[in-house]
Amino acid sequence: MSSEKHIGAAAPAPAPAPATADLKRSSQDEQIDRVTTTADYIDEKEDIRGRDYTGVAKKTDPEEIRLVRKLDMRIMPTLCVMYFLNYVDRNTIAQARLNGLEDDLKMVGNQFNTTVSILFVGYVLMQIPSNMLITRIRPGIYMSGWMVIWSIVSGCTALVQNYGGLVACRFFLGITEAPFYPGATYMLSIFYTRKEIASRIAGLYCAQILATGFAGLIAAGVFAGLDDVRGIAGWRWLFLLEGVCTFFVALLGFWLLPNTPLTTRWLTESERQLAHSRMEKDKTSDSLGEVSMMGGLKQACKDKLTWLFVLMQCFHLSACSFNSFFPTVIRTFGFNTTITLVLTCPPFIVAGAAGLFTGWNSGRMHERTWHITIGLSIAIIGFVIAPSTLNVPARYVSCFIFPVGAYSVNSVIIGWASSTLSQTVEKKAVVLAMTNVGGQIGYIYGAYLWPKSDEPRYAIGFGASGGFALGSIVCAWIIRWILIKENKKLKEADTTGNAKLHGY
Repeated sequence: MSSEKHIGAAAPAPAPAPATADLKRSSQDEQIDRVTTTADYIDEKEDIRGRDYTGVAKKTDPEEIRLVRKLDMRIMPTLCVMYFLNYVDRNTIAQARLNGLEDDLKMVGNQFNTTVSILFVGYVLMQIPSNMLITRIRPGIYMSGWMVIWSIVSGCTALVQNYGGLVACRFFLGITEAPFYPGATYMLSIFYTRKEIASRIAGLYCAQILATGFAGLIAAGVFAGLDDVRGIAGWRWLFLLEGVCTFFVALLGFWLLPNTPLTTRWLTESERQLAHSRMEKDKTSDSLGEVSMMGGLKQACKDKLTWLFVLMQCFHLSACSFNSFFPTVIRTFGFNTTITLVLTCPPFIVAGAAGLFTGWNSGRMHERTWHITIGLSIAIIGFVIAPSTLNVPARYVSCFIFPVGAYSVNSVIIGWASSTLSQTVEKKAVVLAMTNVGGQIGYIYGAYLWPKSDEPRYAIGFGASGGFALGSIVCAWIIRWILIKENKKLKEADTTGNAKLHGY
């Protein structure tokens, strides 16, 4: 009897609950299915499931948050200082030109342009083999070792006595510097997730931007204090001192840089496991297992997206070819060498801040295309203003605009390539190298877009840079269109409702 009472009383009560729950679930599913635009998809998807449009959830685990903070405190300062010196050593020739380098080495015509260009020939030749190798060697030791070698080559530039010697030093500097940047981006890609990597690459790239700016201040101090001391020209002192500083930082890199999440000595055992597992969970639904080095190369070469990213980065860095000639452009304002060098710094400080913000915001929104479009559109405005007038204030304002726009998007492009083409670590390493190689090719011919005969307007260089920036924007939208189609296929093939999609 009591049993019948229990059944009779209980049966009607739960009936509405499942119906209501089912109705809510059905309503939510219909909501998700109705989402069509990226913005709506991001907002509604996060509200309902706590994940963005690619299937990536927000980071809420306190242990993971502490781990990422620890990685930031150890990895980022070390890589940033190393990359700062990498770019200072590379760009010192631009400041040396203002201290009599060409006269001392009896250089004529386009010989200076050739010394700028030849570095990137060595740079391009070395990058892909280097990043194929880095997946089989401990990255921290590998990168620090190459830094020791490039510091010696950079310091030896102070000893050259003619144009041929300078060309040789620049070529070998390109070869020895080549492993660092693609190696650094590869290291970041094995420690940081798809949503985290853009802001970290932005921090790394900010070091390059600041190096371009502060190189002028460093050179101004050296030229003012050491020019002709002991009969040695200021530009020779500059190469020598920067080479020595780079050497000592390289020695610290052997101790400070990690290798892989599971072998990082300054992480506890539980932190190593967490660092490894979170990267495994972050892989997209089309991720594959380990392959050989040559297998990774084949995977990268067969993927059409690889070549689109290479072309986009080539256009982008072609638009940035002004960096080796920025002091030369500022010199057309008519100031003395010291003031000219000082004026080169502020635009790059602002550009560095813009780069950090763009990388952070791109990662926060998990959005790439519009960030690239807006940044490079701003650069195009600057490229148009600069040759259009000889008014010094107007030209100097334009010298803030085009670096801000051009430099703000590099972390977005590299982070996008890293997270999209990461089906295997071998493929990812090759793609990062190929993308960077594509960009450096732009610097090879970009050096000849700024001939002396075109001063003071440098209309050829600025006009070409504007066209390159537009080409990069077009590539971004083509990649976006392809990824939308790829995501549709991944969702159709997924049966769990947990597909990890590509960001765009």
